Amino acid sequence: MAQTFFPRVYTMVPASSPHPPNTEYKVSIGYELWDNTINTVMKVQMVYDGVIAGRRNPSYPLHSDDYYRVNDAIQKLHAEDTDA
Repeated sequence: MAQTFFPRVYTMVPASSPHPPNTEYKVSIGYELWDNTINTVMKVQMVYDGVIAGRRNPSYPLHSDDYYRVNDAIQKLHAEDTDA
């Protein structure tokens, strides 16, 4: 499958247990191809041992602060991105 997302800026947020060790959320602003149209998007991807987990949606353990830390990262990236 061809790459459809091209991050411009990103930050990594460590994931809490019960995610496996070395799991992170990659929070990015970049360009994504949707039906032959390039769109600027905010994207959160799961990363395991440094490898992006393709089409796996982010999951936030209910009794962790993962969602809040990812949301903080989104807010900071958006505020710092001069092209957003």
